[in-house]
Amino acid sequence: MSEYIAPVRDMQFVLKELAGLDQVAKLPGCEEATPDLVDAVLEEAAKFAEGVLSPLNVPGDQEGAKWADKAVTMPKGFKEAYKLFAESGWTALQCEPEWGGQGLPKVLGAAVSEMWKSANHAFSLCPLLTNGAIEALVLTGSDELKKTYLEKMVSGEWTGSMNLTEPNAGSDLAAVRTKAEPQADGSYKVFGQKIFITYGDHDMADNIVHLVLARTPTAPEGVKGISLFVVPKFLVNADGSLGARNDAYCVSIEHKLGIHASPTAVMAFGDHGGAVGYLVGEENRGLEYMFIMMNAARFGVGLEGVAVCERAYQRARDYARDRIQCTDIGVRGGPKVAIIAHPDVRRMLMSMKSQAEASRALAYVVAAAHDAAIHHPDPETRKQNQAFVDLMIPVVKGWSTEIGIEVASTGVQVHGGMGFIEETGAAQHLRDARISAIYEGTTGIQANDLIGRKMAREGGATLKVVIGMMRALDADLAKQDGEHFVAIRARFTAAVNAVEKAGDWLVKTYASDVRSAAAGAVPFLRLLGVVAGGWQMARAALVAQAKIAGGDADPFYVAKIGTARFYADHLLSQAEGLASSVTDGAAGVMALADEMF
Repeated sequence: MSEYIAPVRDMQFVLKELAGLDQVAKLPGCEEATPDLVDAVLEEAAKFAEGVLSPLNVPGDQEGAKWADKAVTMPKGFKEAYKLFAESGWTALQCEPEWGGQGLPKVLGAAVSEMWKSANHAFSLCPLLTNGAIEALVLTGSDELKKTYLEKMVSGEWTGSMNLTEPNAGSDLAAVRTKAEPQADGSYKVFGQKIFITYGDHDMADNIVHLVLARTPTAPEGVKGISLFVVPKFLVNADGSLGARNDAYCVSIEHKLGIHASPTAVMAFGDHGGAVGYLVGEENRGLEYMFIMMNAARFGVGLEGVAVCERAYQRARDYARDRIQCTDIGVRGGPKVAIIAHPDVRRMLMSMKSQAEASRALAYVVAAAHDAAIHHPDPETRKQNQAFVDLMIPVVKGWSTEIGIEVASTGVQVHGGMGFIEETGAAQHLRDARISAIYEGTTGIQANDLIGRKMAREGGATLKVVIGMMRALDADLAKQDGEHFVAIRARFTAAVNAVEKAGDWLVKTYASDVRSAAAGAVPFLRLLGVVAGGWQMARAALVAQAKIAGGDADPFYVAKIGTARFYADHLLSQAEGLASSVTDGAAGVMALADEMF
């Protein structure tokens, strides 16, 4: 069974040539992200992912997290790995220097996070939730809360969790019923139950800082009456040391399809008199604050899709190189060959490889735009970049996770019958990937957010800007000779036209027939993802061609052009059909009465 090897070469290419790392490094606060530092960080992260996290992936899946007596024990090796992870400074990579962080840009953090997720999906979820909690406290917490919790969380000594969902609520947060009762000392007593809480309990850190949605006694009904509270596993004394155990316990963990080493907890708050909590920001603004965590988590989950594409591809590729079966097609009486020689296996591998590279490129470009939206000195430039990030976050989350599932499934297919057997490892990738399209908002929720809040609300203005950026590539593609670029340009042009057609239809239809628009939301999200990925692959092919024309003989560039050609022929070619599903598909979606199902 092969171990994960971080694709550092492609990561460096995307960071420098597509995401514009040199421009990110010029932003105020990002100056330390020099090429030498970035390369050193990637190399060290690769060593940690390959040498520490990847070897724990399969044993962790087999052993799983264990629950007993309201406490969770992690699989063998996880506690030690997390201690080394924190001591090595990985928890602090993107955090504010004010709280002990390294302050490196999000785009570098995205590449490093992808490595954690590819190497060990279950392990990676703990720092993902902690980073989201840190970001929420930095932006909305009081000075006292920041002083009490942030340094320990940034250092990795304490972790964080996000507590939204309840048994009666699911994704409908308006139905949240957890209560928070004010106390004379300014704290609150929290009562309620939360489900599906990733890393709600574990034994890897000294404390867990739960961020919990709850209602105060005077709160209005619905989402406008939700507040956010810090509820620590252990109370914190005035000197920063840990105090008494809080009334916040894990009462069970879920038995799941995948990510077995990641404890998904049922959390009970206040069963023994009330869990002590502290209000974050203002009352009744909790959902607004929680979306800070949610957006950070949604991007991180999108990276899980990228990561499983890469990991499943590597495993399938290595198996295809070693598995000898049948003679080469069209050759009678010849020797048996490795299955990588067979055209259909090559088609599957190219599908996996191209989607891994396209989704990686899109995610890193969005991360770089996030850095500009935060750090650029010009307000208008910050605004433009933020609009791009807001539009693309649902795509990075929704499209990347959906193709991650498909790519992992294709990996099983490449293995044939052995893919269905756990010992090859291919099945674990598919099992682990399946949740990514569900948590932090299902693909349908992402798609409705995309067409409603991100498109219809502004009349499609940001989408039009993005389409304009895509079309600006046409002149550069037209200058290139050779059949690869002719094909890429033709497919890309048609695909951009399809996005424009479907986007215009959605913006117009949303106001007059929102149900028909919603019926096409997921096909449109996929359409935009496919085309945005194709945009980045076309850009990559142009950079590769320039390198070759300049005398660079690195085969990486030849492979990049060939992969972009495959993506154009096999993925971008889907765009017009997806656009038709958006504009013409509502009638079929809504055709049957409820009782006809």
